[in-house]
Amino acid sequence: MDSAESADFVAFVTARMDRWRRAAYLLTRDWHQADDVVSVMVGKLYDGWRRISGVAENVDAYAQRMLTRAWLEERRRPWRRESPANEVFGNDAVPDSQVDEREALWQLLGSLGKRQQAVVVLRFYLDLSVEETAEILGIAPGTVKSQSSRALETLRKLATDVQGRR
Repeated sequence: MDSAESADFVAFVTARMDRWRRAAYLLTRDWHQADDVVSVMVGKLYDGWRRISGVAENVDAYAQRMLTRAWLEERRRPWRRESPANEVFGNDAVPDSQVDEREALWQLLGSLGKRQQAVVVLRFYLDLSVEETAEILGIAPGTVKSQSSRALETLRKLATDVQGRR
């Protein structure tokens, strides 16, 4: 990679790193795993930067697809672990009510299947279109719509059940 391509790559990654980390965190629910997933994705992006930047119509969508696939690959690793890091390194400055709400949200999101989690994060957190989400996940737009609908239905039901128990 020449210096101009390298500078373009650094600028591209720098501008998007925070967004990628937040998206990876929503998928992994652990900052350390999120950083691992982003690192893997950035490494693969670097390896193919010349080809990707010259061919991909939407480099952002391509990178998001790479991030989502890196997360899916990470989940398949036999040594994958659950990390109590968020419990150990919690933020004491956050009011208890916000911590409770955040934990309830994580539990609700965790109750979904992995594809539904990915669809919810891509569609409603990253605000991607149905078509962009379908392209990233490698599924049909109709599948994105049905997975979104089922996921939201499940979340509504579970949220109602949780509120009913309080």
